[in-house]
Amino acid sequence: IWCNEAQERYVLAVAPAQLAQFEAICARERCPYAVVGEATEAQHLSLSDSHFNNLPIDLPMSVLFGKPPKMHRQARALPRKFKPFNPAGLPLQEALERVLRLPAVGSKSFLITIGDRSITGMVAREQMVGPWQVPVADAAVTTQAFNTYRGEAMAMGERTPLALLDAPASGRMAIAEAITNIACTRIGKLGDIRLSANWMAAAGYPGEDYKLYETVRAVGMELCPELGITIPVGKDSMSMRTVWQDGAQRKSMAAPLSLIITAFAPVLDVRKTLTPQLLTDKGNSVLVLLDLGLGSNRLGGSALAQVYGELGDECPDLHSASDLRRFFDFIQDALEQKLLLAYHDRSDGGLIVTLLEMAFAGHCGFDLQLDAIASGQSLLDALFAEELGAVVQVCETDLPQLRELADDHGVGDLCFTLGKVTEAGDIMLSFGGKPLLRDSRQRLQRLWAETSYRMQSLRDNVEGAQQEYDLILDEGNPGLHSALTYDPTDDVAAPYVRRSQRPRIAVLREQGVNGQVEMAAAFSRAGFDAVDVHMSDIISGAQTLRNFNALVACGGFSYGDVLGAGEGWAKSVLFNARARAEFEAFFQRTTTLGVGVCNGCQMMSNLHELIPGTAHWPRFVRNASERFEGRTVLVKIPESPSVLFSGMTGSVFPIVVAHGEGLAEFSAAHSAQAAYAAGLVSMQYVDNYDAVTQHYPANPNGSPLGIAGLCNTDGRFTILMPHPERVFRAVTNSWRSDAWGEDGPTLRLFRNARVWLD
Repeated sequence: IWCNEAQERYVLAVAPAQLAQFEAICARERCPYAVVGEATEAQHLSLSDSHFNNLPIDLPMSVLFGKPPKMHRQARALPRKFKPFNPAGLPLQEALERVLRLPAVGSKSFLITIGDRSITGMVAREQMVGPWQVPVADAAVTTQAFNTYRGEAMAMGERTPLALLDAPASGRMAIAEAITNIACTRIGKLGDIRLSANWMAAAGYPGEDYKLYETVRAVGMELCPELGITIPVGKDSMSMRTVWQDGAQRKSMAAPLSLIITAFAPVLDVRKTLTPQLLTDKGNSVLVLLDLGLGSNRLGGSALAQVYGELGDECPDLHSASDLRRFFDFIQDALEQKLLLAYHDRSDGGLIVTLLEMAFAGHCGFDLQLDAIASGQSLLDALFAEELGAVVQVCETDLPQLRELADDHGVGDLCFTLGKVTEAGDIMLSFGGKPLLRDSRQRLQRLWAETSYRMQSLRDNVEGAQQEYDLILDEGNPGLHSALTYDPTDDVAAPYVRRSQRPRIAVLREQGVNGQVEMAAAFSRAGFDAVDVHMSDIISGAQTLRNFNALVACGGFSYGDVLGAGEGWAKSVLFNARARAEFEAFFQRTTTLGVGVCNGCQMMSNLHELIPGTAHWPRFVRNASERFEGRTVLVKIPESPSVLFSGMTGSVFPIVVAHGEGLAEFSAAHSAQAAYAAGLVSMQYVDNYDAVTQHYPANPNGSPLGIAGLCNTDGRFTILMPHPERVFRAVTNSWRSDAWGEDGPTLRLFRNARVWLD
C-alpha cells in the first residue's frame, strides 16, 4: 500500500489480508522483517514496550503534524574582496602539467573500475569510452527494456569552487553543466529533463545563509522556470561545519556552499548517443568549439587558479537561459541528422583538457589554431577558462551543413572552427602562425592518468597498477576489437524455435543475486521459457529440477558478495539432503545442460563432486588485484566440447567482467595446463593483440593461462567468470563494432544452448 526508505531502513504498509502472502515472499527471498504495529483511524501515536510494560511514546498526532511556528532566519551578506588572478607569464607547458595532475581534472579510473557498471544488461553508456576504455563519458545511458532502443540518461553538474566567489553563479553553472553533459544523447526536448538538487551548506556560518538564499532563488525561482525544467526531488545537508577545541583556541572548518545537480531524462534512441572519442576512420574531420561563455574566459575558481594557489575574483556564469536552450536544441537536431562524430562538454580544466580527453579516448592527436578564440594576452585564459560550452567533431564535408543548422538555431556566432583531427598522436597548438605547444598524446595522457595510478598503487596490487599505467606507453595498441568466426546475426536457433515448444530453463538464484533478469532475457531471446527459481524453492520442495533440462546459476552479489559467497551458495546445496539429491540427479541425467556465471561459476565449481567430468575444475578466489573488477575485456574462444561455444572457436570479442573473486586456483601447479591440454578450457582472456595473457587488466583477475571459463568433459556444463548475458545486445556493449546489428557476439552462446537441447 505504501513504502518508504530512510537511512537504510525500509518501512512498508501491508494490507492485513495480504500479510500471509507478504510473509511467504520474505521467506522465499530469505528477507528478514518484523511486523511492528498497525495503522488505525485514531489520530494518536503510541509505542508499547513489553519489557518495561509501559508506553515510551503516547501522544496525539497533532503534536507531530500540527502547525509549528515558522522558522525565521536572518541572512546577511559578508562583504569580501578578492585578489585577481593573472596567468600572464605562466609557462603553458608547466601550467598544463599541473592541471592534468589535479585530482578534480585527472583520470578517475581507480574509482570507476571497482564498481559494477554492467549490471541489468541495459547499460548503453557507462564511464569508459572507446576501444581503449578511457573514463571520459559525459552521461550515463540505459535502455528501458531488452527489446527497445528507448532509454534514460543521467548526468551531473557541480561548480562548488565558484561559490567562494559568486554563489548564485555556482548554482546556475551546476545546472547548465548538467544540461551540457546530458545533451550528448538524443532527448526529445529540454523540458523532458528533470533535476535532483543536493544542497550542502554551513548554515549559521557568517555569510553562508545569505549565499544559500540567493542561490536557491537564482536557480529555483529564476533559471529553472526560464528553462522550463523542474526540480521534483533533492536533499540537503545544512551542517557542513566542524568546530573543535585546540587547547585554549576554538577552531572551526566550514565547507563552501555546494549544489550538486543530477539531471535525468527519457532518451528517444540510445544509439544516437555521442562520446568524446575522436574518430579517425571517417575521413578528414575538424573540431568546433561552441562557446557559451561568449569569449569571457573568466578564470576565477578554475583548476588553473587552484594549482597555483589562487582563487581569482571573477568566475564563469551562464549569460542567458535562452543561449543554453538554443545550444541544447542545436545539439539535439545535429544528433538527429547524424552530423556529429564526437561530443564533449567543457568543464573542469577548461578547453585544453576537453580537447585532450577527446584525443585520449580516440588514441589520436590534433592540429589546432587558436586565433579565432584568443588574443596574445589571453591565450591561457582561452585554454583554461571553465566557461560553459562544448567541442564537437564533424566531417569536413558536413561542416557547411552544421554551420547552417547553427545559424538556424541562433548559435552560429558561438561556433569556432579550431582545426583538424590527426591520426598521429601529436598534440599541436599554434597562434598567429607560430607554434604554441607541441607534445605527444601519450606523454600528456600519462600525466592525466598519473594521480589515479598513484592512488591505485597505494590501494591495490602494485604490479598490476604499474602494468595498467604502462599500457599508455604502447602507441600501437589496437584497443578492443572483434574478430568473429561466425555471423552474430545468424540465428542458429530459429528453426528449432519455430517448430517446437520453448524448453524451460531454471534461472537459479540465491539470496542477494541480482543478475537473474538479464540472464532470463538472454535465454528468452534464444527461445527458452525462463523460470525464476530461488534456492529456497529447491530446499522447501516448492520447485524441483526434475521439471527442467537446463539451469543457469546467475551472478551478482550473492550473500552481499562477501568473500567466499559462491562457495557458501554451493554449501547450501551440499549440506542439505533435499537440495543435494535434486542437483545430483539433474547433473547425472544425460539430457541436461547447465551454466554458471560469476557467483554462479564459483558455486558450480564447488559442486564438482556432483557434476560428471569436472575433476579439473578450479576454485575461484580473490582477484590478484585485491579489488573488485568491473571492466570490459577481450576473450578468445579455444576449441572445447562446450555446447555453448559450438561454431565459435577462434573468435575474439569484448565481454564484461564484474567480480571480486575470479582467480582460478587449481589443486596442483600442473592442473591448469592439463585442463587446457585436454581441451576443457572454454574461454580465455587475451590482450589487445589477441595473445592469451596473465597481464592486468586484460586478465582482470590473474587466472593462469588466461582462463575465463571451463566445461566438463562432455561439454554439457560450462562455467564462466565474464557476463555474456549483460552484453547480448550490441547496444549494451561499452565498445561495439560498426558492423554489428542488434545482436552482440555473446547471444550465440544462448542460441547454441537452445540448439543442443532440441
